[in-house]
Amino acid sequence: MIFKRINLQEINAFNKGTLMEHLGIECIEIGEDYLVATMPVNEKTKQPMGLLHGGANAALIESIASMGSACILDLSEQVPVGLEINANHVGSAKSGFVKGIGKIVHAGRTTHVWQVDIYEVSSSKHLCTGRLTVLVKNKN
Repeated sequence: MIFKRINLQEINAFNKGTLMEHLGIECIEIGEDYLVATMPVNEKTKQPMGLLHGGANAALIESIASMGSACILDLSEQVPVGLEINANHVGSAKSGFVKGIGKIVHAGRTTHVWQVDIYEVSSSKHLCTGRLTVLVKNKN
């Protein structure tokens, strides 16, 4: 699966005024069948105990998968919509940045499945693994 030609500036422009912008999620790399995005671990993404919130991990997973599906689809005719998400939190972070690496597992006509792994940037410690099923919805 080869993504259509889109650059980082274009894909990050989609995030303006959204949850992704509020959480500081930024796409930093686009490959042939994967995306990489970062998110800060700060007051917007932590839970009350000072750790990265599991919901922030889920938001990063869904954001990466949705951006990836947007790179596959003709957005004038179809839109990607998150259908089901799964996240297993296997580690924690208190500060710095996390990096999510999302890879397409299935790119069908009506659904896409993405595998996303999240790591602490400073230590490369694995923090979360998740999957998102994306519904490919026609605009009309």
